[in-house]
Amino acid sequence: MKLLFVIAPEQFRDEELDVPMRTFEEVGIGVDIASTITGTCTGMLGGTAEASMTLDEADSSDYDGIVVVGGSGSQDHLWDSERLQNLVRSFFEEGKVVAAICLAPVVLARAGILVGRQATVYRSAEAVAEMKKAGANLLDIPVVADMQVVTANGPTAAAAFADTIITKLEC
Repeated sequence: MKLLFVIAPEQFRDEELDVPMRTFEEVGIGVDIASTITGTCTGMLGGTAEASMTLDEADSSDYDGIVVVGGSGSQDHLWDSERLQNLVRSFFEEGKVVAAICLAPVVLARAGILVGRQATVYRSAEAVAEMKKAGANLLDIPVVADMQVVTANGPTAAAAFADTIITKLEC
């Protein structure tokens, strides 16, 4: 089993990458990291991660799910990415797990997969507006799972987010 993580090249939220990755690796789930660039990406707290591929190189057929990491960089680098929105739709249409945390659920909203679905997001005014505009039913709780779509509202939810994704993968 393997997941594709997507991070911004800068200002991704460190814990939202590190905690789920560690959890997945502990249970034997492989992980690849993609971004808008290859190479070293920098987190909001100063951590780094290596993106082994760009979004253009990622293929949904190689993975069991996609996890989009939040942080302020997701708004700047991922929200408007048509390639990422297309990837999210591909995973969704193939019935695979689609997950996003913090500000990143806006990517799912913009991809059009949250219409009528329950979801959560980091409560910035802009993110909430984007989610509502896309037809999501927003809940103010840490983690929401609606069918194969998992959303979480920020770094304190990272462990529960990872556990929920594992549960969805086991279905």
